[in-house]
Amino acid sequence: MTVSAIGVVSQAASSSAPTQAALGQDDFLRILLTQLRFQDPLKPVDNQQFIAQLAQFSALEINRQQSDKVDTLLTIESVNQSLALIGKTVQVGAAQGGSSGTVTAVTYSSGEPLLTVRTASSTLVDVHLTDVSLVF
Repeated sequence: MTVSAIGVVSQAASSSAPTQAALGQDDFLRILLTQLRFQDPLKPVDNQQFIAQLAQFSALEINRQQSDKVDTLLTIESVNQSLALIGKTVQVGAAQGGSSGTVTAVTYSSGEPLLTVRTASSTLVDVHLTDVSLVF
């Protein structure tokens, strides 16, 4: 999930985020049951090792849930930033010489806010928050 912030992260940097593994709680339980089914009856799995595996999985599940919540918070913050820019004068594209204009609208594409900026000569649409270099 890509979340833009004003002047913080470039598009290229955000697209190289690592992908998450697709193993879930059901997969872990299947592996655990298979391990129990095929264990040597003369050498059963040690209880401490068994509990340690459960504790590790619980910690991973909590970590995944927290990561999802942080992603949600970042999305909300990105929306708040973009809405706060409506009616403000911003400088867009400073690397290409830049142009200044007033933010007139915010649209959302795939959960990412895109600005509409009216300059003196034209209207720029689908401007990412990362393209905003200065707010007046």
